[in-house]
Amino acid sequence: AMAIAFYLALTSDHSFTDAIVILAIVVLNISLAVRQEMGAEKALEALRRMNAQITVVIRNSQPQPIDAIMLVPGDIVSLQAGDLIPADARIIESIDLKVEESALTGESVAVEKDANAIIDSQASIGDRLNMLFSGCLVTNGRARAIVVATGMQTEMGKIALLLNTTKRSKTPLQKKMDVFGRIICFVGLGAGALLFLLQVFSEPLPVVLLNAVSLAVAVIPECLPIIVTITLAYGVSNMAKKQAIIRRIPAVETLGSASVICTDKTGTLTQNRMTVQQVWSVNHQPKATDVELNHDERILVEMMGLASNASLGSRTSETLDTGDRDLNKNSNSEYVDKTVGDPTETAILLLLRDIGIEKPSLDAIYPRVFEIPFDSERKLMTTVHELDDHRYISITKGAFDRIPVEASAKSAQAAQVVHDQFAEGALRVLAVAYKYYEDLPVNLGPDELEAGLTFAGLVGMIDPPRPETLDAVETARQAGIKTVMITGDHALTASAIASQTGILATGGRVVTGAEMAKMSDDDLALHVLDYSVYARVSPEDKIRIVKAWQSKGEVVAMTGDGVNDAPALKAADVGVAMGSGTDVSKNASDVVLTDDNYASIVNAVAEGRRVYDNIRKVISSLVACNMSEILIILFAVILGWGTPLVAIQLLFINVVADGIPDLCMCREPMEADVMRRRPISQSASIFTGGLGIRISIVAVVFTIISLAGFYLGSFVQISDSVAPSHAIGQTMAYVVIGWSSVVNIINVRSYDKSILTIGLLSNRLLFYGICLSLVLVAVTAGVPVVRDVFYCVPLSLTHWLVITGLSITPLFVVELIKLMQRGKKSISY
Repeated sequence: AMAIAFYLALTSDHSFTDAIVILAIVVLNISLAVRQEMGAEKALEALRRMNAQITVVIRNSQPQPIDAIMLVPGDIVSLQAGDLIPADARIIESIDLKVEESALTGESVAVEKDANAIIDSQASIGDRLNMLFSGCLVTNGRARAIVVATGMQTEMGKIALLLNTTKRSKTPLQKKMDVFGRIICFVGLGAGALLFLLQVFSEPLPVVLLNAVSLAVAVIPECLPIIVTITLAYGVSNMAKKQAIIRRIPAVETLGSASVICTDKTGTLTQNRMTVQQVWSVNHQPKATDVELNHDERILVEMMGLASNASLGSRTSETLDTGDRDLNKNSNSEYVDKTVGDPTETAILLLLRDIGIEKPSLDAIYPRVFEIPFDSERKLMTTVHELDDHRYISITKGAFDRIPVEASAKSAQAAQVVHDQFAEGALRVLAVAYKYYEDLPVNLGPDELEAGLTFAGLVGMIDPPRPETLDAVETARQAGIKTVMITGDHALTASAIASQTGILATGGRVVTGAEMAKMSDDDLALHVLDYSVYARVSPEDKIRIVKAWQSKGEVVAMTGDGVNDAPALKAADVGVAMGSGTDVSKNASDVVLTDDNYASIVNAVAEGRRVYDNIRKVISSLVACNMSEILIILFAVILGWGTPLVAIQLLFINVVADGIPDLCMCREPMEADVMRRRPISQSASIFTGGLGIRISIVAVVFTIISLAGFYLGSFVQISDSVAPSHAIGQTMAYVVIGWSSVVNIINVRSYDKSILTIGLLSNRLLFYGICLSLVLVAVTAGVPVVRDVFYCVPLSLTHWLVITGLSITPLFVVELIKLMQRGKKSISY
């Protein structure tokens, strides 16, 4: 169209205005599209940064520091607390070794390592207790290990390879807009060819070309790309207020189309803070910690607090770095506890605080005089404290099956029953026992301090679900979205949290990474609908899960925070990284949640649906107008009335008259039922749910009233002061189509609600935009200096009254359609 307009301007007396305006629109649209998609991929760069380090290697029996990239399989590395593991290695020897493997498994609790552990060949990464993995952090103890894999052969390297080979697919909206664009092209070419054939033998070639330009302009919704981008950008702004930062603009709509959310457990569904849930003191019943504890139960908690090495800082409401590993957010409070130490011990100290006791005060009253540190082989620790009567007490804390207590068969049996109850509820169980001394014993070894103990009781703890998670999962279910848990944690713990949050319903199944390894991709895709929880999974497993759901035609949102999650985040339709996660996961994602909260994902889905609704409303408005413009021109030419609209008039209607209020549609409020509908299928057309029929009806109405205006102005004497003419008809047709298309924007604000119910001022910006567009059309047709540019002529008051009556006709027609639809109660989206 632009080329033809320039040709006409160069070869005839036609002005360059049309060509310049079309060129400006093309350049603007391309610029916005390029700007929207710019940005380099940073995930692999972040991986490389993680691996730049110095490590200590034993060569020629001598320790020496070298650059980690110089390691080769067979090297022996020496590691201690605080070291980042430089390569995958088999442990040769270790002392009290604990490693945080959250970068690979997603679980923040440090794993106890054991050089002598016997591991199944199919064990998941989290269960390989005799192995160290590149990129993980040594949190306690020391070790020597032999390097077995470096670079791309490590588990971290495999993730890098997955990132390098995993490609993003187009979003559902992009796919639908591609189809819509092709339809528009075919319609435009067909209509242009038809008009050319109708006129080529009866009109001069320049006139035929000019009419073809007009028709080409009429077909293209020039403002649509800009409006879609601005609507998405407004969605980005709204989502940021709801704790969701959008990294790729199309992800806004993709979230709204999500039909499956694959979510991590720790920190997303849960509070990412171990919490004591149950307390059992001997001779009492187990008790939840949200009720007042009795004397014996308080003593039990105090003893556990004394035998702990963790510490709590003061609470603060300041903004803190969410990437700090020692910060645990309390979702029930605006405060943050700065904790240092093992998560199980900090859980005990938090319970102490809840019952009004601070550990420093407790330590001051009962000072520690001796300690046998925790040993991963014994799974126990013992401390000795001086009492206020100058006696001493030894307190032993650890695994229930490792505390050698002397108790009656009855009390031992009761303790076993309570332990099993706690374990079945996926609680991590700690036991505590004690022994009094009149004088500090000479022998302070385990054989003395950990023998002949009196059993005190048990505590059960877990990382509990966030309070808002249950409602969020239920909201997602009502919206037709299936929530699936994918975690590196054990199946029992995952099942407990999934049951508490409503993810694992009756009949739902749990599958582990080891079980998945035995399935082919086809088998997994066949049964993927049956599984609600995936436990102890690897990075490769996560991609397989995402692709299995996608093979069912589902739009998959995937959450994650570790390096291990990055490939799956990239493979998913929309990847959602946690704000406290790694740079690698964030750079591979489309969305970053600043509060790491599953409920924020559901809120973002609702916002995405609002955005998609508003885009469909804009398309409804623009396409109805543009299709009617084609029909108006074709029918007028077929009937021999001449061309009713010229290119610059069509451009003004499409870009300004429709464009201004349609831009304001981005602020249209969310429909009340937005989260009670099922997600729109990927295969569904953008015109699904009766939208195509609605557009067709409105386009026909536009065509009839515009042709009526053109005919009355051209051939009927409706005013004593102005004679009918082709110029009068063109002016009337221009104003009718301009005003009626603007009025129709009021209609598309809701698919079934009356404008009387919605209210004109519920979107003030849109109301002002509509008023402005109506005035601008009137100015271009009525103000002498401007109307010549738009090929308009003066009209009488009668003409303006006829135009007004014709222009508001679509308002009544659509209101009648909505009334009939509400009566049938058959609206679907």
